[in-house]
Amino acid sequence: MTKGQSVLVGLSLLLFLGLYFGGSIKPSEIKSAEKSRALNSESTDINALLIDAKPSLSPLQSAELLSLETRLSQAEEDTTTISIYKDIASTWYKYKRADISGHYALKVAEIENTESAWSIAGTTLTLGVKTATKDKIKKYCSSKAVKAFENAISLNPESVQHRTNLAICYAEYPSASNPMQGIMMLLELNKKHPDDIGVLLTLARFGMQTGQYEKVEGRLQRVLSMEPNNKSANCMMVDVLAQLEKVAMAGPYQAKCGSKQ
Repeated sequence: MTKGQSVLVGLSLLLFLGLYFGGSIKPSEIKSAEKSRALNSESTDINALLIDAKPSLSPLQSAELLSLETRLSQAEEDTTTISIYKDIASTWYKYKRADISGHYALKVAEIENTESAWSIAGTTLTLGVKTATKDKIKKYCSSKAVKAFENAISLNPESVQHRTNLAICYAEYPSASNPMQGIMMLLELNKKHPDDIGVLLTLARFGMQTGQYEKVEGRLQRVLSMEPNNKSANCMMVDVLAQLEKVAMAGPYQAKCGSKQ
């Protein structure tokens, strides 16, 4: 796969630190009030996320996390701890809580302090922005993801992928004061790196969302001139040609895209 082609590659390798999820002795009405207070507080934090997530866990899931937490409490070295974090990360990701997984991926990145660890944390939190249903959780994930990508960039300033990921984060949760920040960052990256596949595909995806189909077609043609068999570009080209009422031209792209689900 071309570097930068997919901004969410590697999520299966997420790392994170887990908290205890055993049974609670609080009655249900107290737990409900606690959840309400946390999620409506001025700022969301990990405790609020855990309160939000815990009621949805099955007894088996809670037991699984408790077992991992027990192992974590007995770990004495960073190497052992990180190994357990990986197991807990996979578990939380399996439970479809990228926001919590991303929080603890940050803990791992703080220990390892590598660009890959920071990038994993950032991409996980960006997924949290996309999947969260509450605005405060989206805001929480976005702010943490920005810091993670900035740390990755500080370790490798020449990485186009890290800067692309940062721009995507801003575009997924735009600020009221600067709503075009992410898109402008992507356009600037495209100006500096006109042949970067990841930047071109990212701009094409956002262009599809905003109905700029002619520009999308042009960017996809550029990608395909460099990588004729790029599946993402071929599949997106099928969609954009349909929007442009050029379905008759879609055959070659459909063949390289493969069957669509």
